[in-house]
Amino acid sequence: MEILEKLYEMTAIGNLIADPQTLIMYAIGFLLLYLGIVKRYEPLLLVPIAFGVILANFPLGQMGVVPAHYIKDLFLDMDIDVFNTFSSEKQDELLKNSHYMNLYEIAHEYGIMNFLYYSLLKTGLLPPLIFLGVGAMTDFGPMLRNLKLALFGAAAQLGIFTVLIVAMASGQFDIKEASSLAIIGGADGPTAIFTTIKLAPHLLGPIAIAAYSYMALVPVIIPFIVKLTCNENELKINMKEMDKKYPAKLKIKNQRAVKIAFPIVLGTVIIILVPSSAPLLGMLLFGNLIKEIGADTQRLTIAATDYIMNPATIILGLTVGATMTTDVFLDLTTLLIIVGGFFAFAISVAGGVYAVKLYNLFATKKINPLIGATGLSAVPMASRVANEISTKYDSKNHVLQYCMSSNVSGVIGSAVAAGVLIGFVGG
Repeated sequence: MEILEKLYEMTAIGNLIADPQTLIMYAIGFLLLYLGIVKRYEPLLLVPIAFGVILANFPLGQMGVVPAHYIKDLFLDMDIDVFNTFSSEKQDELLKNSHYMNLYEIAHEYGIMNFLYYSLLKTGLLPPLIFLGVGAMTDFGPMLRNLKLALFGAAAQLGIFTVLIVAMASGQFDIKEASSLAIIGGADGPTAIFTTIKLAPHLLGPIAIAAYSYMALVPVIIPFIVKLTCNENELKINMKEMDKKYPAKLKIKNQRAVKIAFPIVLGTVIIILVPSSAPLLGMLLFGNLIKEIGADTQRLTIAATDYIMNPATIILGLTVGATMTTDVFLDLTTLLIIVGGFFAFAISVAGGVYAVKLYNLFATKKINPLIGATGLSAVPMASRVANEISTKYDSKNHVLQYCMSSNVSGVIGSAVAAGVLIGFVGG
């Protein structure tokens, strides 16, 4: 019986019985795995995050990320429940007079996942590395050939600033928390993570989960918003016929030279105006530059896309998922973030659509509203979804290359929006 008793104590069954809320987190993790594996919604991101959620909630597994104040040496000899009985002023004083563990101590005391989180993600390292890889995989050619369409990528950032105002007005979030919530509307997971690390790191888990979940649900959200905001005649606007009827007056003669100059010039101008955007936008444009140079920097491009971006994506996904423990996820704040994130995402799609509608009121050369709907940073999924919608109404009406113009500009727009928010409220 003693052996059986020890075997039982060795398992996590007793902990699961004592804390059945953990089963809810398992259900969420399995749901995300289903969306990533079966539905194939952003599997490269959703599968690591989902598995991280499951790992984090195994009792006694030491795979869940603990809050930053646990990492203070104060908590090695003080119970957290005792600490929570103190006034906020006393808590601040105690935290100020204590110091953080080093990385070795974190790994020893709290496990390898906390080591990865605090050394690679919490420092803000992984999102810029992922942007480096994204830049090396991005072709700005469609945008440069249709610069007018790129403006709708800016219009699609409407959801960010709308939800920012609403979140602050609700009284549930301060300005830094509201900014971190609002950036979900940019439909860019690394941008949302980077902004949250800078402004509201205690909300990183739910915001990252919401951002990546809605990115994965682009094939559901965009058709839903388009159906509410567009009519059949608008969706049948054929961009190729419009180009034939109203040909462009200016054409790029030396496309390679322009594509090489573009990241240099754009990076210089925008980073001077919005210095806080440098970590994300700078790495994005550097990655694009080494891609466009060609054979001379091909090894750098391969390194950025394969050997840097892929490991960074795995670690980011697992550590973000590992932040989603029961005490973090199952509360009112998380619910508000999930709801607010959806509205930020939906308003961004609708903002791009209505920007096109407004333009069409005054323009002779009409634009398909689907191009505005793809002014998000979810590249290239948003463009593919828009193209599928377009071909349902007219099998010959392929709008993919046009949608990529606003879609790619949305990547730049979300990084700039993040820089603006960090610059304004990060001090």
